[in-house]
Amino acid sequence: MTEGDIENTVQRTREPRAGAKAPQRQISLHSQILADIQSHILSGEWAPGHRIPFEHELTEQYSCSRMTVSKALTQLARSGLIERRRKAGSFVTRPLSQSAILEIRDVAAEVEALGLPYAFTILLRRERRATSEDRVRIAVSPGTRVLAVTCRHDAAHQPFCYEDRLINLVSAPQATDETFASISPGPWLLAQAPWTTAEHRIRAVGASGDAARALRIADGAACLVIERRTWMADQPVTQVMFTYPGGAHELLADFTPSQS
Repeated sequence: MTEGDIENTVQRTREPRAGAKAPQRQISLHSQILADIQSHILSGEWAPGHRIPFEHELTEQYSCSRMTVSKALTQLARSGLIERRRKAGSFVTRPLSQSAILEIRDVAAEVEALGLPYAFTILLRRERRATSEDRVRIAVSPGTRVLAVTCRHDAAHQPFCYEDRLINLVSAPQATDETFASISPGPWLLAQAPWTTAEHRIRAVGASGDAARALRIADGAACLVIERRTWMADQPVTQVMFTYPGGAHELLADFTPSQS
């Protein structure tokens, strides 16, 4: 076994039955770290807000590389059990109570799943100090700079979805220099300002104003609006409203029983 094999695997041995040879199985250190931390959290031993040991502490505890530890913590963060804060460490998240959880998907993926060619057009991009209406939408302090972006997503050269988004430039300052010429705001934000908490609201509305014009539908036409807010720790990242023509979109949510 090489040094790398020793670092990335451990052997656990069960007590053999009389006269039987002890079976052995190998468990990756990544999986062991993941399971141990999950156990601490789900058992309640580590309550919401508890700081997870620092990466260098876990590295010493498990005698493994920092990359192995980081991989495990990243997976825990993606599952929503912990949140990672730059320079502060990783902390157990507070549980969320939701009736259904919708995956945060890229509109491009929705269109491509239909087997249709995708394109997007930026209709407006404007940086400003948050207005009173903006502060209701994204819950930022007075004077906070935000970026307002509207975008039309097309499927097979026809309007598919209208996006109206506000970005908190405190959470995503890189957006100041981003033109969104080659990538739409959603996937860009996911790469630049990962979220730790998300909220969805879904409602039916009658089309009006900019959304109706962008989607080329009559005022009052039935539409489905998906409103999404995301946070990084306690800091708002973005608020976005996706408007779909009502007869051309449906929602599908896969979910499992919540953990107590």
